[in-house]
Amino acid sequence: MNKPILAIETSDLICGACIYFSKENFFSAKVAAKHSHSEMLFKVIDSVITTANIKKPDINAIAVSEGPGSFTGLRIGMSAAKGLAFGLAIPIIPVPTFEALALQAASLFEDEEIVIANKVNTEEVYFAKFHVKMNNYIFTEELKIRQSSELALLEKSHKKFGNAFGKPLTSSPEPEFVAQWAVDFGENTKTNDIDNLEPFYLKNFIIKEKKNVK
Repeated sequence: MNKPILAIETSDLICGACIYFSKENFFSAKVAAKHSHSEMLFKVIDSVITTANIKKPDINAIAVSEGPGSFTGLRIGMSAAKGLAFGLAIPIIPVPTFEALALQAASLFEDEEIVIANKVNTEEVYFAKFHVKMNNYIFTEELKIRQSSELALLEKSHKKFGNAFGKPLTSSPEPEFVAQWAVDFGENTKTNDIDNLEPFYLKNFIIKEKKNVK
């Protein structure tokens, strides 16, 4: 039996995990509930490990969705990946969240322009545009932060993913596509230097201090 990888997805609402052997052989589970990641992630991981009928030492590497996305969700996912990788002495493969979602879109559409836009705050969105074709994708507009008001200018023909839209197709990748990206493209990003591994936030978050008014 080829050793599988464990994939973790916590960049948005979904708290998910997957034991992935191949595109045809994987075991995935997820929970979609606000603020559930810290409570549910290890339960979901244990569930897919049990369903796959393996033990933790059987895992070859850990793929983790690195962002951009929810500040708290990304930190929970990355911390879990680091803890497991350290204990099992295996590498981590950080997976760009939007590219895993683009790979998922490429499995759904034959030849389409795809837009992904997830909220940063009330005024800004993480934004990227892809062209998907033949089960792959290319950037047509690189990942950046744009103003939410600019989304109204998008062509109606674009397939829209992300929580910045009223009824998005989805706002985060399924765990199996985090795993698939790691297998297909992640060899060069695989690392054992887990101490210095951090989520990719794209935007610097500033903590504002409250001033005491006397």
